[in-house]
Amino acid sequence: MKKIEAIFKPFKLDEVREALSGIGVSGLTVTEVKGFGRQKGHTELYRGAEYVVDFLPKVKVEVVVPDNLLEASIDAVIKAARTGKIGDGKIFVSDVAQVIRIRTGETDEAAV
Repeated sequence: MKKIEAIFKPFKLDEVREALSGIGVSGLTVTEVKGFGRQKGHTELYRGAEYVVDFLPKVKVEVVVPDNLLEASIDAVIKAARTGKIGDGKIFVSDVAQVIRIRTGETDEAAV
């Protein structure tokens, strides 16, 4: 099993959720986060004053998938989250050693 963490622009969340549901991913966790990458934030104008926005709003989606759904899940996130502009985000993939469903005690793929 693999854990996919995808960080991308907030307005793309519904598209990513629908894309993952479309390939059979049944659950995910969403967190509102702030951060910056290479662009180091940007400047904005508010009431005539210019100020620097260091941390940009993003969402982080975390999902655990069986190995056979990994590539399809990554492709779905890329296609749904991509705008073609700077700040589209990142995807991180890591191994998951064990999953346990608290309510039933099911483990691993049965618990996903």
